[in-house]
Amino acid sequence: MTHRLAAVVFGFSVLGCAQEKAPKQSFEVTETERVSFLAGGTVEVNNSYGYLTVEGWDEPEVEVTVAKSTDRFYEPERREQAGQRFDEIRVSTEPRSGKELAISTILPVRTNLISSILPSRRIIVTMPKHSHRGVTLEYTVHVPRDSRLLVHHDYGYIWVSDVTGDIEVDGHTGDMIVMLPDPGPYAIDARTRIGSISADLAGKGNKQFLVGTHFVHAGPAPSRRVYLRMGRGNITIKDSPPSGPFRSTPGTAPPIAPTTPADGHLQ
Repeated sequence: MTHRLAAVVFGFSVLGCAQEKAPKQSFEVTETERVSFLAGGTVEVNNSYGYLTVEGWDEPEVEVTVAKSTDRFYEPERREQAGQRFDEIRVSTEPRSGKELAISTILPVRTNLISSILPSRRIIVTMPKHSHRGVTLEYTVHVPRDSRLLVHHDYGYIWVSDVTGDIEVDGHTGDMIVMLPDPGPYAIDARTRIGSISADLAGKGNKQFLVGTHFVHAGPAPSRRVYLRMGRGNITIKDSPPSGPFRSTPGTAPPIAPTTPADGHLQ
């Protein structure tokens, strides 16, 4: 009788500890960097992934804010492990001249027997959809309004607004929204391999390979050049002021948010 009572008490104790365990959560860190930059220069964004917002402003500098977050939920005691994952992914700013600035995402290089024997010229590896090693990035980049913008984006979503210089954006997979502020005119060449194109401006659109779309808007010379490419996804071009980037209010989730993990383990 005594042993059975002790077992019952022990069972209730374990159950109580399980109920008091803190809920799983996602972790996030945010870093901001500002770089002095001359108006009319070229800003190049390389190897970005996740959610990228580029907005023009009137300051004589470029501001880069990067939020790194886990794409799953974990126990609170695993915060340090998540922090190590954050440290493995770096976003660097490299002034190449007074009028050229490169913003690059640098990922850890995975080595194996073959790659350790054979020489490789690649430093940046290809990223899986929405995250790399369980980490999602959200970039907010402010550039002088008349900057020339070059973007090479991998997976995810792209928003560009209030940039009056030439714009060249290409993405691998995802959706792209480009807001073209007045005054124009613009010479637009947009193409998707698999996906649609929606534009406020009148232009010539035609299907390619039954799944892709090509849109051309030829403005009078001189025109600002807008060159857009998306592998798999949609392109939206609007000539009105933007209503806001993907996160219209602080703390709201992007269009496709991380879901609760099935296994709860970092990958």
